[in-house]
This record gives sequence, C-alpha cells and structure tokens, in this order.
Amino acid sequence: MRLPPLLSRATLAATACAAALAFAPAAVHAQGMLNLLNNLGGAKNSGGGLLGAVVGGPANNAGQGEDLIGLLSRSVESIDEPREIEIGRQLASVLLGSKPLHPDMQLQRYVNQLGRWISLQSERPGLPWTFIVLDDTGYNAFAAPGGYVFVTKGLIDRCADESELAGILAHEITHVTAKHHLHAMRKTAQSGVLTQLVASQIKTSAVGNLVASQLFALGRNLYARGLDQTDEFQSDRNGVALAARAGFDPYGLVAVLQQLRTATPDNPMFTLALATHPPAQARLDQLEQAMGQRLDKYTGTQPVTVAQRLGARKK
Repeated sequence: MRLPPLLSRATLAATACAAALAFAPAAVHAQGMLNLLNNLGGAKNSGGGLLGAVVGGPANNAGQGEDLIGLLSRSVESIDEPREIEIGRQLASVLLGSKPLHPDMQLQRYVNQLGRWISLQSERPGLPWTFIVLDDTGYNAFAAPGGYVFVTKGLIDRCADESELAGILAHEITHVTAKHHLHAMRKTAQSGVLTQLVASQIKTSAVGNLVASQLFALGRNLYARGLDQTDEFQSDRNGVALAARAGFDPYGLVAVLQQLRTATPDNPMFTLALATHPPAQARLDQLEQAMGQRLDKYTGTQPVTVAQRLGARKK
C-alpha cells in the first residue's frame, strides 16, 4: 500500500517534534558546527577513544595514528557503529570547513525533518541522522558515515518538486546504510594513498595532529574524486525504492538525473556533481533496467514544491 504524503502521517508529527531543532549561525567555526551536529544527530561525544584527539580529548595513546590506519585497512565489519558515527562526524567537518550552513532556519528544519522521515524507512533507522543545507549555489549532495547528509542550497533551488529532493536524500541515505564511504576509505588506506596524502601535509609528529591530518586528507580526497560507479548505481536503485517506501514518487530521482543529463561540464553549478558521479545517461539506463514498470503504481501523487511546503508551514 502506498504511504500518504510526508506531512499527513501521525508518525511524522512525532518525528517533527523530535526534529524541532535550533541551528547555529552560519559564521560559527567548524568545531562549533561539529558540536551542533553532535546535538542534532543525538550522538554522544565520547571525547576520547580512537578519534578523541581530533575533538580535544585525551591523546596519550602513542599508537593512535597507527590505529587509525590499521582500522581503515581492516574489513569494514571491524568498524563498529560508534566508531562509524565518530568517523562520519569528523569527515563532516571537512564539508563544514569549506561551506557554511545556509542561514534560513526554517529551510534547515524542513530538510532535516524530511530526511529523517525518509531515513526511518531505511535499513538503519536508528542512526543519529542529521541533514544539513550548505550555503552554496552549486548543485550537489554529500554524505558521511554514521548518518550525516548535506545538500546545497543550489540543489534545492533546482528541485522542481519535493519528490526530487526526496529522491536525492534517499540516494545519499543509501550510501550511508550501505557503508559506501567506509569501503572507499578502506581501499584508500590499503593502497597507501592515505599515508602519502598525510606525509605531504603533516608538519608535526604529535598524535592528535597525525590523526586529524589523516582524516582531513582522506576526506578531501574522498569528496574530490567521489565514490565508485557501482556504489552510485546501487544507491540510485535502492534510493528510488526507499523514496517510494517513504511515500514519494520514485521517479523524482529520475527527473533529477534527466536534469543532470542536460547540464554541460563547463557549467560551474554542476562541475563537481558531474565530475564525481557516473554520466547521467548511464545512471538513467541502469535505473530503467532495474525499475521497469514495477514502481509505476507508486506514482501519480500531486506534486508539491519545496516552496509550497515551506509556505504551508508558515500558516
């Protein structure tokens, strides 16, 4: 049975209450943003442990730097959920350090509630999911392990209706639930590229700086080159199914890809999105094969734009 629209469910009302969160001004530094993310997502700040040195916790273990590389070099299954969340929280600072939060608090709350509603239908609803709008005119979305998802204001402005934004968020949520970023980090750690990246930047042997340099170098590398094509195709396929489970038209993501197909590589708005993802036509072809007509019964809902949704919330 098709689920009703987003804001018509009693479950969403409970989610909205839990997600009625306050956002800090865009001018707050990255560390302040990490604290904010910690509060938004509900994660507990341990202060110490493997990555404690990055956030000001104890750094007495002389093997912490080596432990980080060793952890990433082992199987992804060896990274438990608390470590996954902590790694994601640190990688989120890479994104927050480059772009500030968008100052529209109503938009931030709306995207956070929308994302959390969709995440409740995912395979990992218990993660401390956090959805943030970046003050960036470019067209892109990012995710980090543990439930951190970022979308740019430029992307939201280009969404024709809510189902397109839902499809994008569902795609990013699937990256997280499938641990795609952790798998990509493991490949980098095993290849030795991580050590080379850190060696070119680190100026001291202090353990805290070593761990921080490892993470930030890894984050910059990861988000600059993107994930494997197979990961993107998988997130497209599972993303449309997740969007449908959350009550949205599964063809929202298809509409997004059709828009990307018409974008030119020299358009600065789409440069990063095109460079870090497979060609839009290849993604559309993969989705057509996977979807067929199996999700057609979930279409036909009256489109609602983001502006209409926000306007309704003001009344």
